[in-house]
Amino acid sequence: MPVPFNLPTPIPATSDVDYTALHNFAALRGQLRVSLTPHCNARCWFCHNEGDVPPPEAHCDHSKKPRERQFDAAAYVQTITSLMGSGLKRVYFTGGEPLTSRWARPVLEALPSAAPDASYTLITNGLLLRRNQEWLARTPLDKVKVSLHYFSDQSLMEIAKVHKGIRAILDGIEAAREIVPRVELNCLLQRQNEHEVLPILDYALERRMPVQFIELVDTDYNASGSSAAVSADGLIRYLRSLTSQEHTEIAGVGQGRRVFRIDGVEIDVIHRDLGRHHVGQCGTCPLRPQCIEGFWALRVDQAGGLQPCLLREDLRLDLRTHLDDPLALTAAVARHITAFTEGTL
Repeated sequence: MPVPFNLPTPIPATSDVDYTALHNFAALRGQLRVSLTPHCNARCWFCHNEGDVPPPEAHCDHSKKPRERQFDAAAYVQTITSLMGSGLKRVYFTGGEPLTSRWARPVLEALPSAAPDASYTLITNGLLLRRNQEWLARTPLDKVKVSLHYFSDQSLMEIAKVHKGIRAILDGIEAAREIVPRVELNCLLQRQNEHEVLPILDYALERRMPVQFIELVDTDYNASGSSAAVSADGLIRYLRSLTSQEHTEIAGVGQGRRVFRIDGVEIDVIHRDLGRHHVGQCGTCPLRPQCIEGFWALRVDQAGGLQPCLLREDLRLDLRTHLDDPLALTAAVARHITAFTEGTL
């Protein structure tokens, strides 16, 4: 059963709460990333799992447990509704693999209608899209973003330890294209798929799907495989041979990116040479040398926490005590983000 929530009117600032940092984050296209589950049907070696225990680690070491689930569908929808009412406009549903979650359907079917300049995006590995296509078609999703880090059975097995074969993912992409207005791809550049990058690009261009190529972000989550990182320089040279339409985006939040347009199709390259956006808290952070992502997302997890940084679990905010009061919830988040950006958290 859908959870009956409606999107409220924008929440006004009160005399004792400064919403400036939160509103600025939203204006700079900051994301609200909602993890519906820490579990996944793939085990990609580089996965950071939105700051939870990555599936490969949980699979190899059963003593490592993801955070205990505290949120149900109503809690997720209330949080999303409240934060969208405070100005956040870009909501991304993640996991693990979100479609393995028991809450995926009741949450996505109960989402409030988004404002014209807001959007809902499902990030998925594509394996379960065809199976869930019928009910997904009834949700207000604007976009499905499929992680396509592989283009053959061999690279799929090497990167994600998935036995089903690449055809299941490609069929899932087609299922998404049949039901949502926009389907995008993202591909992490790595040694295991270096020979498949251009075929993935051709596949996207033939179907007029935007695609984002990403250089590996070095963190403790993927330190053991850091030697697999591949530079985007060669890809950028190739894209420049195909088009003269190129610009860079370094404003806003997160990492800088190079944007190419080929016959109207947008190709992004997340390129570390363009830098990233850090805030006050990052200036004294002892983990900053391990982080090149910057501050670009607020992550809500299944345990009811909100986290502005993957590497600092001590910066998580517990949302559970505020679920009965949307004003208190958004005020708590606004105070948290203000303290984070000012370096006083």
